[in-house]
Amino acid sequence: MKIAMLGYGKMGKKIEELAQAAGHEFILKIDLDNRHTLTPESLRQADVAIEFSEPASAVENIKMCLTNGIPIVSGTTGWLEQYSTITALCKKENGAFFYASNYSIGVHLFRNINRQLAKLMDSQPDYQPQLTEIHHTQKLDAPSGTAITLAEDMLSEISDKDKWSNESSKDAATLSILSERIDQVPGTHRIDWKSAVDTIRLEHIAHSREGFAKGALTAATWIVGKNGVFGMKDMLGF
Repeated sequence: MKIAMLGYGKMGKKIEELAQAAGHEFILKIDLDNRHTLTPESLRQADVAIEFSEPASAVENIKMCLTNGIPIVSGTTGWLEQYSTITALCKKENGAFFYASNYSIGVHLFRNINRQLAKLMDSQPDYQPQLTEIHHTQKLDAPSGTAITLAEDMLSEISDKDKWSNESSKDAATLSILSERIDQVPGTHRIDWKSAVDTIRLEHIAHSREGFAKGALTAATWIVGKNGVFGMKDMLGF
């Protein structure tokens, strides 16, 4: 499989390492220094594109792939206000677009457990939830895309909360998301349900970037030959 890597940072390099071990070929490795080499002609040599760039570049990268018939797997967060525009373009071009804020299979198992716990806790008003996400200092957006997804899953199950805020809030209708940035932390997401007498904690800790890279490469292999808008639940069968 020939892969165009759009965004050749730490995640891109880890994906390349796994791709080469699996016998795949990187035909493009695009970063800020060589973005001028990303053209429709160079892109069309690829079977699939994997996009881990920056919020400012992600939308144009995805559009270029879709308008040139290249399936694309994106993991860049911080641009989702334009998600509906991208999905509409994908349908118009009969393209293939796969998006996840997090490609770790463990995170998606965690997400399902989180939603079930929130549904259970909705009948326990003595417990109040708080979400904390911790990432490396190079992560540009806050809260993380995964934290937002986890929060929205919780809000769909909690009857007395209708919004989230990226700060500690005393508003009873607001779910607080606290963001911390610590050097060399791949990603931690923690959900605390606190009462006056105890705390129930649900936590996922990534030990390295390998789990994210493996999931993205699996998605790239899976999407080739398909048409439509997909996510991890489609690939994993949740």
